[in-house]
Amino acid sequence: MSSANYRCHFAIGMIRTVLSYSKQFSKLQGVFFNGNCKNITILRTMVTETNPFSPNFFFRQLFDRESCTYTYLLADVNSKEALIIDPVLELAERDAQVVKDLEFNLVYAVNTHMHADHITGTGLLKKLLPGCQSVISKASGAKADIYINPGDEIRFGCHQLEVRPTPGHTNGCVTYVLHEQGMAFTGDALLIRGCGRTDFQEGDSRTLYESVHSQILSLPDNFCLYPAHDYKGQTVTTVAEEKKYNPRLTKSVEEFITIMDNLNLAYPKMIDKAIPANKVCGLHDVC
Repeated sequence: MSSANYRCHFAIGMIRTVLSYSKQFSKLQGVFFNGNCKNITILRTMVTETNPFSPNFFFRQLFDRESCTYTYLLADVNSKEALIIDPVLELAERDAQVVKDLEFNLVYAVNTHMHADHITGTGLLKKLLPGCQSVISKASGAKADIYINPGDEIRFGCHQLEVRPTPGHTNGCVTYVLHEQGMAFTGDALLIRGCGRTDFQEGDSRTLYESVHSQILSLPDNFCLYPAHDYKGQTVTTVAEEKKYNPRLTKSVEEFITIMDNLNLAYPKMIDKAIPANKVCGLHDVC
């Protein structure tokens, strides 16, 4: 081996060692070196470092297999105040038991929008955990104890969620941003490598595109994004990933509208039951 090739292979080995031990990058998807060893090209598909949670913050992601819905439990571990985002009716007892096991006080059951693919568990949670209040955006048209508007904050312990309007899937869609923990809960507005459909309820493709770009993808690149659904087993994404890899939202607005107009999706099987029920917190006699 010539001295030049030896130096090149030694340099590659050192780079691989540094990258394998570096704590600077939270995710590194692929390192490639060209074959002639004259130039070294490192292709890093993602190098964003996400924020660690603070010691007084609790986070739990829960899942409903039937509707592929994610439910999120957030809490202040010192005050024990907690809130839950997008609970599902059939799993409300599961969620209540988790809250009881962890000795939390569930103060709010929150929805990102009025869902069409499942019935919300907020009404039943209010029965199971007295003192819990239901929360939804005023623009949703659904009934709740507390109505929120853009710019409002939902406080639990020393933490607070900022309410950002992200209509387009429905008029009442909002995204909840927890700045101190570097995370946001995007509902159906932004999914992992996708977005919510715009062909029913008050859907509007142009509005959705503008909402996602102005209210979600404008967050810092390393913010983690947690959607209301995923159908491929993915649990979380980041702003940087979606800005680079989302096959719909990386297009121009006109291209996005064309894509959304030609999805040809089936009629939601739960919509005729879910919408009327979700207008009253999921239970006709409790809200």
